[in-house]
Amino acid sequence: MKLFRFITGPDDSAFCHRVTAALNKGWSLAGSPALTFDPVRGVVICGQPVTKEVEGVEYTPDIKLGEW
Repeated sequence: MKLFRFITGPDDSAFCHRVTAALNKGWSLAGSPALTFDPVRGVVICGQPVTKEVEGVEYTPDIKLGEW
């Protein structure tokens, strides 16, 4: 099964740590990061798609992707 996540958050070190943690859990980058500006909060928001192959598991919508 192939899992997909789109990690988002303010453009800060915490966001980079979340992506780094996912990479160290076996997730792979799946395309370029995206950036947008939130004028209400006055911050840049990042997004990074990641994927992961998991053998022997069937997909169900209740899978908690962040736990993989």
